[in-house]
Amino acid sequence: MKNKTFLGAVLLVIGLALPAAPANAAGEAVHAYQQSWSFSGPFGTYDRNQLRRGFQVYKEICSSCHGLDFIAFRNLSEPGGPQYSEDAVRELAAQFTIVDEAAEGGEREGVPADRWPNPFPNEQIARDANGGALPPDLSLMAKARTIHQEFPWWVFNYFTAYQEGGADYIYNLLTRYHEAPAHVELQPGQYYNEFYGVIAMGPPLADGIVSYEGEGTPETVHQYALDLAAFLQWTADPHMVSRKQMGFRVILFLIVLAGLMYMVKRRLWRDAH
Repeated sequence: MKNKTFLGAVLLVIGLALPAAPANAAGEAVHAYQQSWSFSGPFGTYDRNQLRRGFQVYKEICSSCHGLDFIAFRNLSEPGGPQYSEDAVRELAAQFTIVDEAAEGGEREGVPADRWPNPFPNEQIARDANGGALPPDLSLMAKARTIHQEFPWWVFNYFTAYQEGGADYIYNLLTRYHEAPAHVELQPGQYYNEFYGVIAMGPPLADGIVSYEGEGTPETVHQYALDLAAFLQWTADPHMVSRKQMGFRVILFLIVLAGLMYMVKRRLWRDAH
């Protein structure tokens, strides 16, 4: 009886550890293509230029339907993120009208302390504008989603500090729109994504849809998806870089402390027999 109880507990732990997997129309788990991210691993950091490109993609393409409820304009100037200048952030915020009951007329010009405005006044209007579907907020999307990995591959995540599942999920979702197979019947307003399945959001990206400043960066769906996924990883975890730096300092401190304690122990017990 004890062995069965122990086995049941082990199976429960394994089941809880398995990440939620997107499914195709047949209900089968779908393989996700993992990307190489600058912020991967214990020493990874965000690429500031990539975050800026990702913000541009979000602002020009995604912000018409999806909000960033947990991001304020001023966050865009903080260290570790896109790091726009304070003047640039102030100018950006001023482009938006913020609903404020305390202001004259109930509206005012945006300031850096304001959160990113939601594109719709309320949920019902958002659903009406999107065929009944509610566009999710994207600020924490990279933490709310992850990719599916078969056993035993997900076990190695505990040793490699893999935390890019959300970014990989977003990349795969954005890049794997296709014609629906013959056995999949789509209703009006529905699309087929081989990674996700039937989805209410149409393909948001296309080659050349966003013009990047400067030269050398490809203006392709692949690059847009990478940049946007990296930006949404930052919105979900804006303090990742400082947290990693603190973790490294703590580990270094513990190593030094362990060495000092060992030397103290040797000194205290050197005359003991």
